[in-house]
Amino acid sequence: MRVWIDLTNSPHVLVMRPIVELLRADGHDVRVTARDFAQTLGLLERFGIEHEVVGHHRGGRVAAKAVGLASRSTALTRWAARKKFDLALGHGSNDITVAAAVLRIPCATTFDYEWAKVQHTVNCRLAQAVVVPDVIPPERLHPYGAKGKIRGYEGLKEEYYLADFEPDPAILDELGLNPAEPIAVIRTPPAVSLYHRFENDLFGGVLERVRGAQAVVLPRTPEQREELTKAGGFIVPERAIDAQSLIAYADLMVSAGGTMNREAVALGTPVWTTFEGKLGAVDERLIAEGRMQKLTDAAEVDLVKREGGATIERVRRDPRVFFGLLDCRRAS
Repeated sequence: MRVWIDLTNSPHVLVMRPIVELLRADGHDVRVTARDFAQTLGLLERFGIEHEVVGHHRGGRVAAKAVGLASRSTALTRWAARKKFDLALGHGSNDITVAAAVLRIPCATTFDYEWAKVQHTVNCRLAQAVVVPDVIPPERLHPYGAKGKIRGYEGLKEEYYLADFEPDPAILDELGLNPAEPIAVIRTPPAVSLYHRFENDLFGGVLERVRGAQAVVLPRTPEQREELTKAGGFIVPERAIDAQSLIAYADLMVSAGGTMNREAVALGTPVWTTFEGKLGAVDERLIAEGRMQKLTDAAEVDLVKREGGATIERVRRDPRVFFGLLDCRRAS
């Protein structure tokens, strides 16, 4: 089988990494394309995943995103035209669903935040399968054109791709961290995302509260990295790092939303969300169950050593189950 996987953002590398590995181990021909954005290329290199770079991020404005979609999906269509793929997969990649539709390649899309309306309206209408956590009410996806295509999976996507993960203490030495002292991991807001277009004063308060402590701040863009470095008082990695090991050894995780929050949940690290957009069903459930907390005041952040650390027991799920839901060849 010839499988095409497209990656447009850093978390997509993590989600698809075990899929690429198990398919290649089974003898399938897997080709990976990637967009030059955030730490996507750096993570692909760190995991040793062969890939071809096609396109780059066009910016956060709606018009720029539209131009980027048209330009990159056209480039992908040309790239894939003669390769005779049996299956195309993306984690929220509009570009591959458009290109696959043009080339009539069976395509599956997956995501776990249901309120990115523009993105999902494209993906859900064009894909043959829409793979999402089973806590998302199907009726939330029907307006996007997903009715009859939805395949729900149990738990968090992070529990699937972290199934074979064991934390590596080398990350502590790499960043100059003392494991005997509290460690905080802070992820910046997704400033270029359509659903998060406002200043996050609460997040700024968190930064001030942990400044000077063992606080590792993970920026999403070069501009954020430059701003944090100028501010001083934080550990700001210059390249893609083993963030999952860092989170596993951390005593506190604070993020404005996204994959890293759910990685912290999956790894048993206390986590606060400062997300000010519309909560998705996954985060609603995690907050209701007390597995993640909604931060309303930076003063609530208390950086202390936690019990158990990286040795805590956690849920591990079989990534083959996840791929089984993505395989939409028969559905097409």
